[in-house]
Amino acid sequence: MHKIYQITLLLMVGMCLGRVSATEQPFGDYQIRVLADNLAFPWAVTQLPDERLLVSEKGGRLVLLSADGVVTPVGGVPEVFAKGQGGLMDVVLHPDYVKNGWLYLSFAQGNTQANHLQVVRARLDNERLVQIEPVFTATPDKATPVHYGARMAFLGDQSLVIASGDGFDYREQAQNPANHLGKLVRLKDDGSLPADNPSFHQGSTGLYTLGHRNPQGLAWDPVREQLFANEHGPAGGDEINLIQAGENYGWPVTTLGKDYSGANISPYKTYPGMQPPLVDWTPSIAPSALVVYRGAMFKELEGDLLSTTLKSKEVRRVILSGQQVVRQDSLFNELESRLRDIHIGNYGQIYLLTDSAQGQLLVVER
Repeated sequence: MHKIYQITLLLMVGMCLGRVSATEQPFGDYQIRVLADNLAFPWAVTQLPDERLLVSEKGGRLVLLSADGVVTPVGGVPEVFAKGQGGLMDVVLHPDYVKNGWLYLSFAQGNTQANHLQVVRARLDNERLVQIEPVFTATPDKATPVHYGARMAFLGDQSLVIASGDGFDYREQAQNPANHLGKLVRLKDDGSLPADNPSFHQGSTGLYTLGHRNPQGLAWDPVREQLFANEHGPAGGDEINLIQAGENYGWPVTTLGKDYSGANISPYKTYPGMQPPLVDWTPSIAPSALVVYRGAMFKELEGDLLSTTLKSKEVRRVILSGQQVVRQDSLFNELESRLRDIHIGNYGQIYLLTDSAQGQLLVVER
């Protein structure tokens, strides 16, 4: 609980799409503190206005962490389907949380033969969820406990975007607008449909974009007024995409990755009418969450995309100029841990979750 990593200089490796050569950049002083450990595969973290932290665990537990490190389980959490990649996943606060108290949970629901992604909203009453209301149910049910997507992000108009994965065995359905598999969905904060959503012929409820594999990170940047998403490719072909309403992001028609067997998934790396990635990571780094840094503590990161990773055990920093990638850096790789989530705190500190049976909640600060 008391381990502290004190760092004064970090080697940053440039590995962007344009094959920028490696660079060494000073990052400045920071320390990494362990706030909690023995978390069972923690999946998401968010900070409440009163400084407490909410952490979800894949197995179905939601906990509150106080400033002095006391971990308190939250009651009233809906039952989840905890198998494979499924379980309790994302937790986000409504932009007007201080006024309305709504928080949102995404989780797998169902059983081995028939399961789906579910989103609810609820209020926190002391250490218990109350007034639980359904917001979204992905259709159709699937028989695989993988590729749920499950990340959520609020846009500037307070509409909610939800990432829904392709279910792995159903990858062709990512191009089918009649279902939610391999899609981004946009809803009002109560689950109703915005009038200005894009129109897809025979489209399912709430579709915003299609052609995704397993989106793992969503990040709204209020300064650029842009939504970014990262997602897992197969063997290679991990991506960051600049999301635009109504667009098709290609999967599985286009990909820079291959099947796990080594076979080609598609002959196309690009295709008319389908959006290429802003960033491609081949070989894969397994991105897991995404934020745009806007905070006071690390001014040198202002506006940069920060993606946690599982396979490469780092935070991958992507520096943009407009819509062009200038450089990529590897941050916090001294942790040598699979990283599941990243969250920017109330003062610009960076919270990280490690992905393991004895997962840790870390804070990077000055």
